[in-house]
Amino acid sequence: MNEGTLMAFVNKAVGDAGGLLAGSMVVLGDRIGFYRAMSGAGPVTSQELAAATGTKERHVREWLAAQAAAGYISYAGDGRFVLPEEHAVALTQETSPAFVVGLFETVLGATQATDRIAGAMRSGEGMLWSDHDGHVHTGCERFFRPAYVNYLTQAWIPAMDGVAERLESGIAVADVGCGLGASTIRLAQVYPRSRFTGIDPHEGSLDAARKEAADGGVGERITFERATAKELTGRYGLITFFDCLHDLGDPVGALRSVREHLDDDGSVLVVEPIAGDSLEDNLNPVGAVYYGCSTLLCTPNALAQEADVVLGTQAGEGRLTDVARGAGFSRIRRIGESPFNMALELRP
Repeated sequence: MNEGTLMAFVNKAVGDAGGLLAGSMVVLGDRIGFYRAMSGAGPVTSQELAAATGTKERHVREWLAAQAAAGYISYAGDGRFVLPEEHAVALTQETSPAFVVGLFETVLGATQATDRIAGAMRSGEGMLWSDHDGHVHTGCERFFRPAYVNYLTQAWIPAMDGVAERLESGIAVADVGCGLGASTIRLAQVYPRSRFTGIDPHEGSLDAARKEAADGGVGERITFERATAKELTGRYGLITFFDCLHDLGDPVGALRSVREHLDDDGSVLVVEPIAGDSLEDNLNPVGAVYYGCSTLLCTPNALAQEADVVLGTQAGEGRLTDVARGAGFSRIRRIGESPFNMALELRP
């Protein structure tokens, strides 16, 4: 046995344990407002941060030390800590593509299911998204929303064949697996002449989506309904799947079903987690996060359904193309990507 290799692995494991705890620290810092209070404030003491956030100093002192040890904030000496400007972007600016708090919230929620997933691995059963901790639902929306804000209407929709023009003129749009409605609301805000239907099987998410749509001034042009892709009704010029196709137990059947509801010039936009086509392509930090989420969230959700084709979070463009072709789409092309997503246009 190589003792150096052993200790290097132990040190990595300790770092990963610290990373798991750092995720909880990030969610605390976001929820309580520590990051927002530190942003632009320069070096602060635990007493000053506690006073600014209405918290108790002894708790705050420990949080600051933990975050400094993890490298999220910097220790400036003399009991003072500073949040670097660049870190503040990732921790406080919710519409920035660099915003990471939603990812931490998702992972924190997902790990709550560890015991149940252990049982599912033995039994072969799945676990629906609706059964997960609430941090999963709000975290996913916060994690993926920046991509929708920064790429959806600026890059992905314009890259589709004639879709932007149709949306500007006014068409019907269905957003499958809409969750808390971030994608649906973004489209409605940019294309006021079109009308939108968001569908999702989780009523709690739909309630939150209706409130967000109303608060965003687009509630009258969006209908949120409890349904699955196979229960979709009506005809649409655009049907979208945002970061959800891989969660379905029968993605081929879902795409085949929605294809029947496209109008004569309709198309489908599929946005999925970015991934290469081979395992080796995905053995990197992004792949580690996505494979972990797939183990706890996405694969169990698919296994709780029909489980005909369980894609997993790292399906890759090649496998997604095969699924689309199996559903009857003949024209499939990649139209864009972000650091965490890729976008595909599907046409019959």
